[in-house]
Amino acid sequence: MLNPAIGELIEKYDNRYELVLKVADCAREISKQADADGEILIEKTVSLAINKLASEI
Repeated sequence: MLNPAIGELIEKYDNRYELVLKVADCAREISKQADADGEILIEKTVSLAINKLASEI
């Protein structure tokens, strides 16, 4: 499921570096929120961040 989302995301951002920074920032936010809520994440935060950014398109 990552490949279609990445293809769509690359079109939205000017370059891949900007996309990587946005995904990393979003993944950190997801991780911090899960820690604050005491939630255990089964899926990796980067995957969750990519899916979240793809759903916002």
